[in-house]
Amino acid sequence: MTIDSADATAPTAEVNPVPGLASASALMVSLALPACGGGGGGGEAAPAAGGGPAAAPTRAQAARFLAQASLSAKAAETTQVQAVGYLAWLDDAMAQPRSSSHVEWLRSKGYDALSYKTSIAGADHMMWRKLLSSPDPLRQRVTLALSEIFVISPVGIARTPFRQFAAAAFVDILEANAFGNFRTLLEQVSTSVAMGGYLTFKGSVKANPATNSLPDENYAREVMQLFTIGLVMLKADGTPLQDASGRTQDTYVLDDVSQLARVFTGWNIDTGRGTADTPDRSIAPMVQIASRHETGTKSFLGTVIPAGTDGANSLRLALDTLFMHPNVGPFIGRQLIQRLVTSDPTPAYVARVSAAFANNGAGVRGDLRAVLRAVLLDPEARGDAGLSDPAFGKLREPMLRFVQWARTFGIADATDTWRLGDLSDPATRLGQSPLRSPSVFNFFRPGYVPPNSGIGARTVPEFQITTESSVAGYVNFMQAVIGNAAFNGTTVSYAGLQPLASDAAALLTELNLLLAAGQLSAPTLTALQAALTSISTATANGSTNRLKAALLLVMASPEYLTLK
Repeated sequence: MTIDSADATAPTAEVNPVPGLASASALMVSLALPACGGGGGGGEAAPAAGGGPAAAPTRAQAARFLAQASLSAKAAETTQVQAVGYLAWLDDAMAQPRSSSHVEWLRSKGYDALSYKTSIAGADHMMWRKLLSSPDPLRQRVTLALSEIFVISPVGIARTPFRQFAAAAFVDILEANAFGNFRTLLEQVSTSVAMGGYLTFKGSVKANPATNSLPDENYAREVMQLFTIGLVMLKADGTPLQDASGRTQDTYVLDDVSQLARVFTGWNIDTGRGTADTPDRSIAPMVQIASRHETGTKSFLGTVIPAGTDGANSLRLALDTLFMHPNVGPFIGRQLIQRLVTSDPTPAYVARVSAAFANNGAGVRGDLRAVLRAVLLDPEARGDAGLSDPAFGKLREPMLRFVQWARTFGIADATDTWRLGDLSDPATRLGQSPLRSPSVFNFFRPGYVPPNSGIGARTVPEFQITTESSVAGYVNFMQAVIGNAAFNGTTVSYAGLQPLASDAAALLTELNLLLAAGQLSAPTLTALQAALTSISTATANGSTNRLKAALLLVMASPEYLTLK
């Protein structure tokens, strides 16, 4: 495999410990994770009947909204939310044009050269570029959420040249449809080279009795289990549908998988695009090869596709069947709530989002704009009850913590190369990196419940990647990047905070709003302030060290790590 020198090894961040922090950080041991039930966010204005706020949100309320809907909550960003309200902010953000695509950027940086044909060079860089610098943070946040439902990884795209381009085209599909219709998104995902290679149905052919070969069943299974309807029948509120005996009902059986697999035969890379030595074939949708498609009758989930139906129409009918299944609204809606707002949403919350999926108010099913409005403007998302409810909220994903720090302090890359690389090593990095899921089941399962935990039976997906190693690795990694204010060619600036460094209380108040949406409790702030005042600001270096220590302590505190 050919990889450019920048991708040959994992990127490194020089560790530059902040003086005075080692002893101060010991206080974090006393801050137990269950303490996150409190918070200093203050009262929250309940949404009005039309979806907007009853009154202009406070800065803390605006920051809380942005923590769910965006990638940072800088003062100017919270001011904008306060000025226009939640609903208008969402509508404005959804109306923003897309920035340059991942495919365009890879081409502009020369990754279409023949030397990259068998590598994934640039795949990590393209993802970090948009997450860190794209001017449409709502679209990027939703795209990231969708990438954790429709999972692919450039590492696992089989039998495909220019895998970084296949992955780029796939993420461009997610981005283009983030505010579109779920049915369109489902079809474009199902015909993408990246998904075809990742779930191995690219090149699948009809059964051959002479050799006892059968169509590949991988995608047929996962498109049902993971991307649309799940494993058990659901009520509109996301709870399992039970029969008279109290037993759950399977959504599909093995024969449904085998029959649906016949639909996905004959799809392959479009060899009519460009040449084998360019990325053109990897970014174009797959095409149907009629001689390889199974044209016999296909029967699954109560739908019959008649014999003689061509491959394109078979796919359309199959995806229509999945799209219209009653499970899709609660199954996808619940996962979007989990990715943006809270890990274990109430059935009532799921039901309201599911209703928006079923009908956007104008009779349209699958309108993701309506779904996202329902997720982010729901009374449970915007109301103040969740701030003190230990069952409400979610553990912030490690890569979102890093992105928030970077955006908040104006990350820049003078060369526009964004060579941050793969940060998924839990011992030395974040334990997570975009498009680096180890399997199609994402970094964590949406139904994950930690065994032998005080959390009880609640689902807390992100805890599946939370271990002693990953907790220490995250803190050590953030200490390095915060301490250096730079990482692998990127830089940030703390100039806006510097005037507050001499006043530990004022510094923490600002960081509480910038990073934690005002949700650090009074006891936590008191403990952090005591630690910071032990760092003298008599010199310029001392002032800077206190500022950096404050950043790290806030970003390591349980009330920051848990988004309420």
